[in-house]
Amino acid sequence: MFTLILLLQLLVVLFMIFVGAKVGGIGLGIYGMVGVFLLTFVFGLEPGAIPIDVMLIIVSVITASAALQAAGGLDYMVNMAARFLRRHPSRITFYAPLTTWLFCILAGTAHTCYALLPIISEIAHKEKVRPERPISVATIAASLGITGSPVSAATAAILSQSILGDQGIGIKDILMVTIPSSLIAIVVASLIQNHVGKPLEEDPEYQRRLQAGLLNAEVENEDNEQPVNPRAKWAVGAFLLGVLLIVLFGSFPELRPSFHGEILSMNATIEMLMMSIAALILLVGKADVKKAAQGNVFASGMNAMVSIFGVAWMGSTFFEGNKDVILGNIEGVFVSYPLLFAIPLFIFSIMLFSQAATAKTLYPVGLALGVPPLILLVLFPAVNGYFFLPNYPTEVAAIGFDRTGTTRIGRYVINHSFQLSGFITTFVSIAVGYLIVTLLY
Repeated sequence: MFTLILLLQLLVVLFMIFVGAKVGGIGLGIYGMVGVFLLTFVFGLEPGAIPIDVMLIIVSVITASAALQAAGGLDYMVNMAARFLRRHPSRITFYAPLTTWLFCILAGTAHTCYALLPIISEIAHKEKVRPERPISVATIAASLGITGSPVSAATAAILSQSILGDQGIGIKDILMVTIPSSLIAIVVASLIQNHVGKPLEEDPEYQRRLQAGLLNAEVENEDNEQPVNPRAKWAVGAFLLGVLLIVLFGSFPELRPSFHGEILSMNATIEMLMMSIAALILLVGKADVKKAAQGNVFASGMNAMVSIFGVAWMGSTFFEGNKDVILGNIEGVFVSYPLLFAIPLFIFSIMLFSQAATAKTLYPVGLALGVPPLILLVLFPAVNGYFFLPNYPTEVAAIGFDRTGTTRIGRYVINHSFQLSGFITTFVSIAVGYLIVTLLY
């Protein structure tokens, strides 16, 4: 009887995740909250811990990022990146992914790649390089940057005191493992992807579009840059200062003030620091604060916060209410084979469409199941599994920006252009991360 009730509760959780993901936007958080209500009022489970710390960090970081966008800082960075890529068109398959990855690391969101994808496509087309090659890796690299960014919502989730923060894992450890592992993974994916698919001029879809008059055989070099706020570079400098200070205070806790014998938590430090940086960006960039709240960066960040509020609370309620039964059945598996925890991380990220929500929901479960904290750090790239289904906004945008038609969804849906790069970067980054942890810790 007890097992039946547990299965019914699990079905409620999975159904709410499925419906929320299908609705999209803040629907994931809304239906997650419905799940919390049902688990509490129907099944009698005590509500789990509300992820307040992660939500507040997301608010502070996204506010600073939104201020940067309002000040024209993101446009300024895009223009700089476009100039760099146009100077090296023959290496577009290698430089484009590294550019989108670096953008995401600095800004904390993969949505910064939207402005670069059409530029990457046109440069590749002009160079007679199959656009699928750089675009596929560049799109995946942008998402991979989230697990190496000190200001991403996902990093904030695992860094919180309730997860790895209490296990002695700090921002320095995250950067030492994730930055080199993701960099190597991107290079490997680029090397392989550079030989995938027919040459552009032999691609049947490209030829069809040429014959239909949808494309020109010769592509003009579009060097036109979007005009930006002349003070945008100061806004970028202020934001980078915030990123640097987060890394500094996270790496050297003694720099943070102490109260009653305890050092100020990194959660509170990030919240105070990034809100202050947002004010500095608005000041030096002379940005409109109303415009900051209307940009897509702010909207995506709030979506992430609402999603974590509902889904992570639902996951915590289900796990804490059935902790003894769950641990009694599967704890030994992950103690003996901790790397297998990558599988639930990958699967849940496909359903949740959010690295942060996946990390906040499953990392406490991993700790309770006996997965070592350093292994959880190594497995961080597994939360990027949402590339498996080609319906994430960055993938949809990438397909649309490739006017040659080489970046596509296959007949069977899952055989799409991003699948190979996604699995390569996931496996390689985890393998390299494991090697780094083995050698350095």
